[in-house]
Amino acid sequence: MRYRALAILLLAALAAVARADEQAFTNRATELKERAAPDSATLASLPENSSVKVLARGGGWTRVEAGGKSGWVNVFHLRFPATVEASSSSSSGLASLGSALGFGAKTEQARLATTGIRGLSTEDVKNASPDPEALARMQSYRADRPAAERFAREAKLAEAHVEDPTAKGSAK
Repeated sequence: MRYRALAILLLAALAAVARADEQAFTNRATELKERAAPDSATLASLPENSSVKVLARGGGWTRVEAGGKSGWVNVFHLRFPATVEASSSSSSGLASLGSALGFGAKTEQARLATTGIRGLSTEDVKNASPDPEALARMQSYRADRPAAERFAREAKLAEAHVEDPTAKGSAK
């Protein structure tokens, strides 16, 4: 029994290590940044569909390694392939762990992208400092309704009606 528990712990540790070097791909041309900030120095330009190795995640940014360089990429510019079980039967915890390590159940690649970004913590808000220049820059991008309508006309954009997915009776 003791060896079985040790084996399970070892497999769990191996699964965690395997997940640490997760692979992702750029879903558009993007820049590899020195820091997790849009105004940070650009280390390299990454074309669409570039393969990157995920080193860490933090908020809206992901630290990656690409082309021998490591830096930060906006998480919305990455696609994370997911592995799903091909069979529809439910798996036990050990079977799922074995599957995650590449043993046992047959797997196939699914095109799935999910992103979770934490909000600001109480400490983040307490430690925040005002940046009047950034606020002014942000306000300079503001457009009123007539300006937005003029832009849409000049760009020949067509109006589209989209159903509210949260409305009752909408198709899922």
